[in-house]
Amino acid sequence: MKAITNRSFWDRYAGLYDTFIKKDNKAYAEMYLLIRTRLTTNMHVLELATGTGLISIAIADKVSCVEATDFSPQMIAEAKKKKLPRNVNFSVQDACNLFYADCSFDAVIISNALHIMPNPELALQNISRVLKNDGVLIAPTFTHAGNGIRGKLKAHFMELFGFKAYHKWTTEEYCLFLVNNGFYIEQMHILKASFPLTYVEARKI
Repeated sequence: MKAITNRSFWDRYAGLYDTFIKKDNKAYAEMYLLIRTRLTTNMHVLELATGTGLISIAIADKVSCVEATDFSPQMIAEAKKKKLPRNVNFSVQDACNLFYADCSFDAVIISNALHIMPNPELALQNISRVLKNDGVLIAPTFTHAGNGIRGKLKAHFMELFGFKAYHKWTTEEYCLFLVNNGFYIEQMHILKASFPLTYVEARKI
């Protein structure tokens, strides 16, 4: 059976990604601040689904090193075009099939990605494996089920262009999803963006 994947969509639109998310600059700035507040200088950080590397570049000065990965080669190619901090390394990897050793990272960041993964449970299994026992998962994601009519229409038109949200959680459903997959929630915030953005920090149960 052929694996379900949306890699071709992200490869195709990698060059437009930074422009597309500018509409949510305010929410992203707030998200960056929350992430930076949580990190410390001795941390080894893994970012999954990094896209064009915006978060990894924004946090590099706060941590020891960042491994930034994405399953789209074109996204990683766009990231490498930028002026990169020396402590950030980009690579093409699938969040559902990571090659890192067990308990390798103090923090794992996966932003706005779990809802667009066909098998987010598998991603969380990989995250749990590579995250240290006392490490933190930082997992903001759009919770589409909280959309009003306007938001639902916007999501519909995005799907027509090939963007697919496989999971349209409410904030409560998303948090329960994390709990059911081996994490407990330390803190949660809802940020105002094009779609409700649920910011979560969690640890392994």
